[in-house]
Amino acid sequence: MKVKLKKSYIFFILFYFFINIEVSSKEAPGSFADLAEKLMPSVVNISTTQTVVTNANPFPFEFPPGSPFEDMFKEFGTPQTRKASALGSGFIISTDGIVITNNHVIKGAEDIIVRVNGNKEFRAKILGTDPLSDIAVLKIDANEKLFPVKFGDSDKARIGDWVIAIGNPFGLGGTVTSGIISARNRDIGMNRYEDFIQTDASINVGNSGGPLFDMNGDVVGINTAILGQSGSIGIGFAIPSNSAKKVIDQLIEFGETKRGWLGVRIQIVTKEIADVEKLDKPRGALVASVAENSPSDKAGIKAGDIILEFDGVLINEMKELPKIVAQTKVGKLVEVKVWRNNKEISKKIKLGRLETSDDFKTKPKLQKTETEIETLKIKVRLIDQKDIQERGLPKNTKGVIITDIANDSPINYLSKGNIIIEAQKRVIKTIGDLEISIKTALKSSEKTLLLVIYNNQNQRRYIGVKLN
Repeated sequence: MKVKLKKSYIFFILFYFFINIEVSSKEAPGSFADLAEKLMPSVVNISTTQTVVTNANPFPFEFPPGSPFEDMFKEFGTPQTRKASALGSGFIISTDGIVITNNHVIKGAEDIIVRVNGNKEFRAKILGTDPLSDIAVLKIDANEKLFPVKFGDSDKARIGDWVIAIGNPFGLGGTVTSGIISARNRDIGMNRYEDFIQTDASINVGNSGGPLFDMNGDVVGINTAILGQSGSIGIGFAIPSNSAKKVIDQLIEFGETKRGWLGVRIQIVTKEIADVEKLDKPRGALVASVAENSPSDKAGIKAGDIILEFDGVLINEMKELPKIVAQTKVGKLVEVKVWRNNKEISKKIKLGRLETSDDFKTKPKLQKTETEIETLKIKVRLIDQKDIQERGLPKNTKGVIITDIANDSPINYLSKGNIIIEAQKRVIKTIGDLEISIKTALKSSEKTLLLVIYNNQNQRRYIGVKLN
């Protein structure tokens, strides 16, 4: 009986092992031919022309008035106009000729030609563009049958899934490349709403605006950027279809976008800031500043609040908030939960519209010198009315300007000209206030100093500093 049980147990282990191998090891597609053949008619080549003004003068100097060479060479300094062309890709999403591409493909174009099926050309008109997401919607009158594709659910796309890209790299239309989804939620510093899909499917100049398809033939991304300037190195980026579709729907309906707007500038909640604020872990988005008369200002949101939840959606990372707010309907009354004074409170906010807001404006830099703060290894001086006027700061601003900062300072990532306005939630009216706050922090168990600063663009920021 014992032997039988042992044999059965071994058989079960082996069976489980082989089943798992079969389930977890998906083979690469034998061919993409059928899928590519089906999708090719839906992908278009886009060419644009625009007038460019250049200076034809080949000399790095000018001849003085009266020079015998002045008349001889003056034509070289005359501005010259020429026609410049650019190439890109796009795809059809409706039988009446709506075409999607990148905004940067058609930006500044005077003439846009869409080539369908490799040889049939149609002049396109622009229905709407959105530079913030780099999406453009075009319209062609084809007078023939078109083959639109549909959007897939990019949220269901997984790292490792097979994808194919079809486009017009280097003017070589109808080019198909394959690869996998290498990563998701990539931020490469192009715009404020980045959430790129990364793929190793070969993407080059001219692929911009083309579709990234899943194995069902649905568009899961719009190919937009590559890493590096020399061509494909297996790192390309696509706008997720779920994000793109929301923008596209608005551009088709309104000819423009209508994004929700809170009117706050936010930053990451670091471990140090979470410790000082008695938050269980770093999460949410820290409100660095609130725009005057903005929806958040009217609702009572304050600088120093940490937004934990927006309209029922938990905010785990700071970068999640701008996208969620932007995708929320303008004018909607939403509930926002914030962390303030060691407890969670709720606020009702009626969203404004980003495109019609003043948002925040930047101001010029400033510098000077004064007192040494040994613990922080910086030099500071009090701000005065001249500073306030020159920088365009609020009239009642108090604080000290950093005039020098040592390389081994615990805040060496800050810059000269930054203004410390609060420390440990104490308004800095004198240099002594800063020193007292530092001593208080050193006596605490966390030994963490919480600073509030204005950076050199007059953006309010929170800084958590570990002191030795």
